[in-house]
Amino acid sequence: MPDTLIQLPDRARWIHYATQLATPVLTAIADGRLRATMPVEARPGYADARRQSTHLEAVGRLLAGLSPWLATGEAPALAAAARRAMDIGTDPDSPDYLNFTGGGHQALVDTAFLAHAILRAPDLLWRPLDERTRKNVIAGMFASRAIAPFFSNWLLFAAMVEAFLAFAGEVWDAMRVDFAVRQHMQWYKGDSAYGDGASFRFDYYNSYVIQPMLLDVVAEVSRHSDAWKSLQAKLLARAQRYAVVQERLIAPDGSFPVMGRSIAYRCGAFQHLAQMALQRQLPAELSPAQVRGALSAVIDRTLGAPNTFDSAGWLKIGLAGHQPDLGERYISTGSLYLCSTALLPLGLPASDAFWADPSAPYTGQKAWSGQDILADHALHDYGD
Repeated sequence: MPDTLIQLPDRARWIHYATQLATPVLTAIADGRLRATMPVEARPGYADARRQSTHLEAVGRLLAGLSPWLATGEAPALAAAARRAMDIGTDPDSPDYLNFTGGGHQALVDTAFLAHAILRAPDLLWRPLDERTRKNVIAGMFASRAIAPFFSNWLLFAAMVEAFLAFAGEVWDAMRVDFAVRQHMQWYKGDSAYGDGASFRFDYYNSYVIQPMLLDVVAEVSRHSDAWKSLQAKLLARAQRYAVVQERLIAPDGSFPVMGRSIAYRCGAFQHLAQMALQRQLPAELSPAQVRGALSAVIDRTLGAPNTFDSAGWLKIGLAGHQPDLGERYISTGSLYLCSTALLPLGLPASDAFWADPSAPYTGQKAWSGQDILADHALHDYGD
């Protein structure tokens, strides 16, 4: 990372990364040139297949992470481009129509990420839209229903689409939500971890998908029905414990265990911790300042690594630089923009404690420098 970048205050450095991520994607689609200009890096032999879905991935995942920041008005040109993307990307006559049913099952995943983006920043991505664009967005969401989710975390993608439809005042399918939520309650393994399906896997899918979407789906549909309200305290307790787990995974140098699939999502592995900070739901044992330090270290270590971006500013497959063998067969250039979700706290104002409080060491720094820290304890509430 250049010395000039590391010397910037945390918020300014995060804004640098957010701008670096957003500019190629949003300027291209705002000009109707995303398909024409975005490279499609993928495993050998998979680029053609991934080309069907990678553009929706790029836009949906980028906005899922950056929409709260763009809604603050700090980057008006990018915010305007994001609104333009909602028009261009959902217009079936556009050269950059995002195709909500193409590319096999993948379109459901990123329709859900786009829905999540809207729910995170409706004043940016929904309320300013004209009636035609709103109808196109809704049509894209409805179209994704043709894709059956796998019996895994994918159930939450279908549920997130329904949560958006409820938000938009459309007829929504409560059964899709109920099935997803109840299955995840059954798949709970204890100490804040859900299985990805019936099995537990050592990966970051509790953060990439499960905990953030489970929390936000239930929060949204609970505004429209009382059926899920009783779950909210339980889900929050588990989410707060998982935030503690995530913060403790971060080493003093910003590295974290390289395990599980989709590790090329880089700092997106910490979406959950970032969301808890954004929503001001961090547990008492995690101060906003120490979480800022922990996330900053991870973001710097991944997005600040040499050779992370190509010469035109697009992300390349890897965790700390360009490491193409880390890309599974479902990974392509668009997939990588899930890393933007680590930047969710940019949606908090600069005056918020997350940004304004003095720097504080995070757990990994304190423990490995010999400072005394409290022992960690598992979550045993709610019968787990």
